[in-house]
Amino acid sequence: MWPVSLCIAAMVVVTITHWLYRWRNPKCNGDLPPGSMGWPLLGETIQFFAPNRTWDTPPFVKERMKRYGSIFRTSLVGRPVIVSTNSDLNYMIFQQEGQLFESWYPDSFTEVFGRQNVGSLHGYMYKYLKNMVLYLFGPESLKKMLHEVEDVATRNLEKWAGQESVELKEATANMIFDLTAKKLISYDPEKSSENLRENFVAFIQGLISFPLNIPGTAYHKCLQGRKKAMAMLKNMLEERRAKPRKVKSDFFDYVLEELDRGDSILTEAIALDLMFVLLFASFETTSLAITVAIRLLGDNPRVLQALTEEHENILRNRENKETGLTWKEYKSMTFTFQLINETVRLANIVPGVFRKALKDIKFKDYTIPAGWAVMVCPPAVHLNPANYKDPLEFNPWRWERMDQKGASKNFMAFGGGMRFCVGTDFTKVQMAVFLHCLVTKYRWRTVRGGEILRTPGLQFPNGFHVEVTVKDKQNQGPTSESDTNPTNEERIIDMSSSTIPTN
Repeated sequence: MWPVSLCIAAMVVVTITHWLYRWRNPKCNGDLPPGSMGWPLLGETIQFFAPNRTWDTPPFVKERMKRYGSIFRTSLVGRPVIVSTNSDLNYMIFQQEGQLFESWYPDSFTEVFGRQNVGSLHGYMYKYLKNMVLYLFGPESLKKMLHEVEDVATRNLEKWAGQESVELKEATANMIFDLTAKKLISYDPEKSSENLRENFVAFIQGLISFPLNIPGTAYHKCLQGRKKAMAMLKNMLEERRAKPRKVKSDFFDYVLEELDRGDSILTEAIALDLMFVLLFASFETTSLAITVAIRLLGDNPRVLQALTEEHENILRNRENKETGLTWKEYKSMTFTFQLINETVRLANIVPGVFRKALKDIKFKDYTIPAGWAVMVCPPAVHLNPANYKDPLEFNPWRWERMDQKGASKNFMAFGGGMRFCVGTDFTKVQMAVFLHCLVTKYRWRTVRGGEILRTPGLQFPNGFHVEVTVKDKQNQGPTSESDTNPTNEERIIDMSSSTIPTN
């Protein structure tokens, strides 16, 4: 009996040992990039999601760059992943979409956005949906939307100026969500019996969290938020289909028209996932970017002064003082666009962009195996001293000699290649118009908060509470609390030591 038991035990030990060896040393037709696969199944997932409080490259990536170089391997949520902080490889990944790589995200991420969301589709279907989105967020539509964006910003700032303080991230998110929901589905929170925004709040809190679907976890709440939001969108779609409108007035009408076409490739499931993603993407990232911009402006009077002067010059040069912003005025906001690029470069709202290798790919001395995931890491590129001098300094003037129109090897805040974010122009319109309305008419003072946390997505755990007041028309000028607490006007703020203090 003992010999048999020992034999079985030996076989189990040999099997486990072989499995562990294969886990730590994956097969590859060439040389894998250096790195560690971490614990079996779990990999290095816990380290990846570990909170950090820095504006710099995430510690998970920075530590491995020092140990392994600009390209390394790891394992996240059960999948082998190549992490790239190399500008040349990143550029190749974006440019070879559909040839060597395709868009891919972990199952946990796909679960919360929908398995047929626009980011998970490829080829003709992706291009088809992209063109649909451009119908709403393309330049011609934005020209028509400009006055509405300005009116919304004006009304909200007037409301905030009558309050003791406002939590800026939540307030701007509500402002943009209400506008986007109106354009997409004619949603009016005051007339609806259900609060669509609340479901997105639950969704966002667990979006980039450890994927543990157990009641009480952030990820579970995220899935529940998505489920409720999707149910509301489905009910709205059915109501609109039962009572179609004679005149198209929103994106929902356009989607229904496509669904009812006999030769349409659009399905109801894809349409609902698209509406969900558009509602989320249009407000969450933009409100974060606006909050970061105001946070940085309040610390940098020189940048604030330049921004204020640009927008006051627009008002000063306007022939008809009673009219609102024109598209020509918007396009003239050169310094504002520099500031937006510098803000999103430092904010690094998107910690990673995922793709999957379609075949074995050689890059320099390494091989990326077919089927492996690849994570492009924008923060490591945006904060690399070889790409940006003094990368942790908030310096919009650095963009005077740099391309501001799209993605490049060293700037990918809005993606790259054929998947360059179609909502980029909408984000810039929202930010530029809001800043115009703010700095020409109002001052603000930080009340509390403003500290950041990355998990790895960007958050303001204590909010960013500001007091907004109307400017004294007889004394126009800089518009933040730094006016009453002046610092060196030539100072460019350095974020290298800007972390949340620990208790």
